[in-house]
Amino acid sequence: MDIDILGTLNVSENGVSVAPTAPKPRKVLALLALHADQVVPVAGLIEELWGGNPPRSARTTLQTYVLQLRELITAALEKDAPAGEGPPRSAKDVLLTSPGGYVLVTGGGRVDVREFERLSGAGYRAMDAGDFPGAARKLREALDLWTGAAFADVQTGVQLQMEARRLDESRLCALDQRIEADLRLGRHRELLAELTVLTARYRTHENLHGQFMLALYRSGRRSEALEVFHRLRATLVRDLGLEPSARLRRLQQSILVAVPEAPLPAEHHAPTAPDRDRMAAV
Repeated sequence: MDIDILGTLNVSENGVSVAPTAPKPRKVLALLALHADQVVPVAGLIEELWGGNPPRSARTTLQTYVLQLRELITAALEKDAPAGEGPPRSAKDVLLTSPGGYVLVTGGGRVDVREFERLSGAGYRAMDAGDFPGAARKLREALDLWTGAAFADVQTGVQLQMEARRLDESRLCALDQRIEADLRLGRHRELLAELTVLTARYRTHENLHGQFMLALYRSGRRSEALEVFHRLRATLVRDLGLEPSARLRRLQQSILVAVPEAPLPAEHHAPTAPDRDRMAAV
């Protein structure tokens, strides 16, 4: 079974999609797919479907949605089913009933979020080792797995909304570090268009603005680099009542005297509390 959640939801068996179009069964599949090969408790599925106000028939209705998913899985399993290789798998082998919940079994198939985590982890390790070409390559491969916001076409409930935010922050951290690697490789001009868009989207993200300032300065656009700082400061003061960090102020001063410092220190593993707060405010 192959699973894609970094964009529109796609879960396929034998190359056949088993994703329903109805919103609630699709939501059930999304939560099972996110936690593939792990037990998803019935209580968690009910909370995702109905929040804190489930109907009396919640468990029965959930069972109906599971049956609908198994019907789609059965149809996919019947396509090109190999003959003479032992008993064929059934839908109950793929979508297991487990004590207290359900398990979606991948059988070793591809899961895009796991591939993203593997590649981004390799990219972070390469950054730590000073292998900037390798870091840029691995992080770019990780980011290429994203085709849109996580669960883009799913009507998410409490749990999926939280997981979507977590995944988006993971994506942003990987993007930040890929840009850092590209800066260290002297690709400042190639980054200008991308950073123009990113700083407009993440209006209080200090590291992206610092990277934009460096890219502009190194491209011979010193005054524009300083404008980026002043625009960020105005936004932080107006929206959050905060001044830019000491790191950003040092970078501004070094650009003023035409001796910019090296790229900002990497913070990919655990953004500081102020950075997290500012990300959340976007």
